[in-house]
Amino acid sequence: MEIKQIMVIGAGQMGAGIAQVCASGGYDVHLHDLDEALTKKGKEGISKRLQRDVEKDRISDADKERILRRIHESTDLSNAENVDIVIEAAVENMEIKKSLFQQLDDRAPAHAILATNTSSLPITEIAAATKRPEKVIGMHFMNPVPVMKLVEVIRGLQTTDETYRAVADMASSLKKTSVEVNDFPGFVSNRILMPMINEAIFTLYEGVSSAEDIDEVMKLGMNHPMGPITLADFIGLDTCLYIMETLHNELGDDKYRPCPLLRKYVKAGWLGKKSGRGFYAYD
Repeated sequence: MEIKQIMVIGAGQMGAGIAQVCASGGYDVHLHDLDEALTKKGKEGISKRLQRDVEKDRISDADKERILRRIHESTDLSNAENVDIVIEAAVENMEIKKSLFQQLDDRAPAHAILATNTSSLPITEIAAATKRPEKVIGMHFMNPVPVMKLVEVIRGLQTTDETYRAVADMASSLKKTSVEVNDFPGFVSNRILMPMINEAIFTLYEGVSSAEDIDEVMKLGMNHPMGPITLADFIGLDTCLYIMETLHNELGDDKYRPCPLLRKYVKAGWLGKKSGRGFYAYD
């Protein structure tokens, strides 16, 4: 199938980033959220990022305007009636996602693919909320979406080869590299990354070293571009905790037990960069 029209659900950091790369790739995009203030904020963020690209001579002013014209703000799910794929990037909550997919299943045309950007939740369970499980798939972009090249394309139990190929081809058209992943908790990226971050937090919790020095070990010793403690703050400590809880609950192995210090910081509202305070303080 040929994909031309896209709806992105969620105008936050991930959703707006996905909308930006889709519009930059030549697709018409409906950027959807609960109210106009959220969609406006999302599109303004896209405009600011594109302006930085203009200033760095990566794109022209005309390119920027063309991209922005392809992005249409939406607060009505009925706008899914003419799209070829919906990419959901809403809050990481199974009940919310299943409710959204039920509504999208009623509104999107029969040929449309329903994709989720979930970082850890089971694709098969989300698909079971619809009457088209063969057209439901995971499309996990990395953050920040306009910069990172990887997309995990995750097959649910009933996802067809045709659906997988259409999504992999679309990712390629966005100048992304896709990897095929089966439906297991955390997929590949977070199954490996989050336990590493959690172990770094345990290392801090147990007084082995400071946050700064733990980050230095991983940057200078392991050649990581960013230390795990800094990365946790960037991702959001609440998101890190949620993914660790999902891994722990779904796989039943105590090696995925979230560090008590991570839980404490989330309870304190210290969520990382987005809240102004996590393991580091941000102005």
